[in-house]
Amino acid sequence: MENQLLKRWDHLHSVVRKINPVLSSGRVTSMVGLVAEVEGVSASVGDLCRIETGRNTESIVAEVVGFRDERLLVMPLERTIGVGEGSPVFPLGKRLDVPVGEQLLGRVIGALGEPLDGNPQIVAGEWRPLDGLAPSPMTRRPIKSILETGIKVVDSTVPTGIGQRMGIFAGSGVGKSVLLGMICRYARSDVNVIALIGERGREVREFVDNILGRKGLEKSVVVVATSDRSPVMRVKGAETAMTIAEYFRDMGKNVLFIMDSVTRYAMAQREIGLAIGEPPTSRGYTPSVFAKLPALLERAGSSANGSITGFYSVLVEGDDVSADPLTDAVRAILDGHIILSRRIANTGQYPAVDVLESVSRLASALLNERQQQVREKVLRWFANYREAEDLINIGAYERGSNPTIDEAIEMTQKLREFFRQPIEQSFSFAETEKALMNIVGGF
Repeated sequence: MENQLLKRWDHLHSVVRKINPVLSSGRVTSMVGLVAEVEGVSASVGDLCRIETGRNTESIVAEVVGFRDERLLVMPLERTIGVGEGSPVFPLGKRLDVPVGEQLLGRVIGALGEPLDGNPQIVAGEWRPLDGLAPSPMTRRPIKSILETGIKVVDSTVPTGIGQRMGIFAGSGVGKSVLLGMICRYARSDVNVIALIGERGREVREFVDNILGRKGLEKSVVVVATSDRSPVMRVKGAETAMTIAEYFRDMGKNVLFIMDSVTRYAMAQREIGLAIGEPPTSRGYTPSVFAKLPALLERAGSSANGSITGFYSVLVEGDDVSADPLTDAVRAILDGHIILSRRIANTGQYPAVDVLESVSRLASALLNERQQQVREKVLRWFANYREAEDLINIGAYERGSNPTIDEAIEMTQKLREFFRQPIEQSFSFAETEKALMNIVGGF
């Protein structure tokens, strides 16, 4: 208790030292959409300011997002009701920071750390700024240990290391959120930090209650910025979650970081970029989107103290992974990707992982020689089956005419049944390996 009071005192002392005794102010000259132009005051990008609305004592907090013609471009964190021409603007001389600490475990919070679960306000002993930096490349520990996700198809065909960053790519309604929830429930991690960015409000409660469950929530921190929040708050929600994950990593924990979804984070940043006059590029995404993505995604991974293993969902338009520049950009940054297929999901196969399209760039470093041989056999059977799939489906293939295809048909059916897994079940890596060896053993 004494240590927490000392930390809080140090934080307050640092805040007081930064206070400018001279109060400066400006005024709103125009507002178009979500961006207000302010003159008569100076501030830096990322600084906060307060806009007086004239409605009793109400005020709005806004963030500086750019400059134009010697004026500040500020974007309110919340609604803009009450902002008018000439509204006074006061710089606050600080940036956003969020509470971090063990008190966050089991809590559902908003983009700025405010409680959303009806429980008391969070009293944290430490506050951290949102704009953290990625660990130095030379301080990152090599990834050598497998993270057991509890999901058979992932552990056996797309093995993920502790500290690795994986993307989950799929169209809408194919099972991204369910797969992420299973990983949260069953992965062997110390702490889970879950960022639900741009989700529907209904889906948040369903994810927490039905998919994550009470057991999963006990060791988790859920950060929520729903689709009705301002684009600034959606961007800050992702950065808040990463800042909290970094705290636990610094404490020596193995953290599982889940973000659903990177696509909505990028769309929020696109809204900000277009509002301040950035030129649209590929698919309307602004240059700041492609600058922000690596800045956020590279913050995960291993450090000298602990690790953050990241799983990031990416919405694929039209189920075509190669058609979207955002998916290409994310795949280029991450250490692997899991592709969910609508074609596989339509057959009733869940999780609907396309093992031939999914890639773990660290598979060879995580598996021993025997495990690699088994994985290669499994992928070869699926590849041989896919080559002959059209002939098989129309009845043009005759059993016995090609031993390789016959073997692929037999083994693919067994493996599909093996990979099918209800959300209530989990399997250790040893159980998955033993069962897979029994299936593959005779071949």
